[in-house]
Amino acid sequence: MSNLEIPGYTVGTWTVDPVHSEVGFVVRHLMVSKVRGGFTSFEGTISTAADPLQSTVVGSVDLASITTNNEQRDAHLRSADFLNTEGDPKMTFRSTALRPGGSGLVCEGDLTIRGITHPVSLDVEVNGIGPDPYGGTRLGVSASGQINRADYGVNWNAALEGGGVVVSDKVQLVLEIQAVLDKATSPGAP
Repeated sequence: MSNLEIPGYTVGTWTVDPVHSEVGFVVRHLMVSKVRGGFTSFEGTISTAADPLQSTVVGSVDLASITTNNEQRDAHLRSADFLNTEGDPKMTFRSTALRPGGSGLVCEGDLTIRGITHPVSLDVEVNGIGPDPYGGTRLGVSASGQINRADYGVNWNAALEGGGVVVSDKVQLVLEIQAVLDKATSPGAP
């Protein structure tokens, strides 16, 4: 058992609450600014184990739900130039290891986009575990990481006249997750 201490830690299965969660990204645009976006349709499960470092995470994102607050850009991102949402509608993540790191935890896992899978590391901060006003228990985590979109076959780009490219290959992943404990999976459940 690890010596990791998380106040209110509870063993069980947690379902991501999409109404109170965000799956987002940040990418450099035109070499001068950053564009932020996210997905409005996603699901996930966190299974907390007696040893927190044996916990697991699985999730999937409906790529067609991408939004950057610009419909023309979003349509281009859904196309075969970028996410190819008609051919590969889901992005998936499955954890492979959890370890202490940085100011919290590091979640190692396999990220699949466009049918291509690569390992990714996410820095995770457990924000809290506690009761909600509906008789349930909530878990809140923040996670961030970085991927190279070209690793997943997302290669479209255009050169800028003054040098550089329209879209950077580096993509920051930003997640704010709130999950609800399935009471039937926690110890002492009826």
